[in-house]
Amino acid sequence: MLGRKDFTADEVASAKEAVAQAVAGFSAAGSPAALESVFFNDALLALDRRFVHRVRMVSGKDGTPLNEVELLVASLMDHGGKLQLNNVIKYTPEKSVLGLQAGDPIALTADQFERLAAAFFAELEAKF
Repeated sequence: MLGRKDFTADEVASAKEAVAQAVAGFSAAGSPAALESVFFNDALLALDRRFVHRVRMVSGKDGTPLNEVELLVASLMDHGGKLQLNNVIKYTPEKSVLGLQAGDPIALTADQFERLAAAFFAELEAKF
């Protein structure tokens, strides 16, 4: 698939609903704390997959929530779950949603996932 410069309102709404259902389902199940990071790390992978073909000319190179998600997902998939930076995205921990430093383990809580997803959607809707 080629890169995309836009996403439909239905695609964004569907993804928002999936995030809300994941958070509600996890909370309602009374899931053990030990599973929280596994669940929400996987939920982040699923969220990113819906919009994986976003193009750099639209998402930019700044350390925005869209690009923070990109770094987190790449780190979960290819770097043992520890935040790995790259030479393209200008990531600044102090300006990021989660404040993770390079090398920090990624173990999302429900609150972190909700905050990151909300920031991701806000930027996605503004740019795409």
